[in-house]
Parts: sequence; structure tokens; C-alpha cells
Amino acid sequence: MAHTEKSLVNTIELGRAIRRKREEQGLSLRDVADETGVSASTLSRIENGTGKPDADNIARLTEWLNMPMERVMGRHDAGSEESRAVVYFPQESMPEIVEAHLRADRNLTPDTAKALSELFRVAYAQFSHPGQEPRGRKNRK
Repeated sequence: MAHTEKSLVNTIELGRAIRRKREEQGLSLRDVADETGVSASTLSRIENGTGKPDADNIARLTEWLNMPMERVMGRHDAGSEESRAVVYFPQESMPEIVEAHLRADRNLTPDTAKALSELFRVAYAQFSHPGQEPRGRKNRK
């Protein structure tokens, strides 16, 4: 039987999301381990793309990330550039949705998609103010 390089867990996607949230919140691996119940060494391996998390750890991490488990589950060929539909979920924030679309754009290199995604995150954080009226609009009485 031939061994194939297919995985049911997209550890790259999971690791990228963990690192991004951890850095945005200024958390250490130990802090995330305490919050999720997943060991710091396992978190480090997932972030670096070398870990293969078990089902319990995937459930804990996707819950902590507020990410649908479907985002990281399914068949993924290592290094595959096949066209797939971009799927996003209602609870995902706009930066995650935009990032998913940028990564799926075949006209962009992975580095360019990542840079544009980070640029959008910064701009979105600067200009979006939940619960406040958009800039330039004042209450008129």
C-alpha cells in the first residue's frame, strides 16, 4: 500500500490561527496552555506545523479560537494548490474572511497574501469601532 501525504487536519491553518490570536492578545504558549488544557509543547509543534493534534485538542483549540472545526478538518494535500471554494462561517470576523479569500487567490504568492492580510487587519482595527457610529457621521438633533 502506497503512503500518501494526506492529512485530515490542516495543521498549518490551525497553527497560523493560534499564533495570530496568541500574539494579538500578548499571550505566551504557557498562557494558552492554561486556558485550553493543551500542553505548551503541543501548541508549539502545532504553531510550527510539525504537530498532529488529537481530536480533543482540536476541539479545545477551535473553541478557544472561536473557529468552526470545519475550518481545519477535511482532506488537505501537503503543498497542494488545488482550487477550492472559500468557505467562511457567520461567527468569523471580517479579517478572517478576507484572509481566507486572499489565501485562495491564485494570483497572489503566499507571502503576498499574508502581507495583504496583515495590512487589512491593521486597517480594520484602526477604522472599525464596534458600537460606535462610523466616522464622519454626527448625531443631528
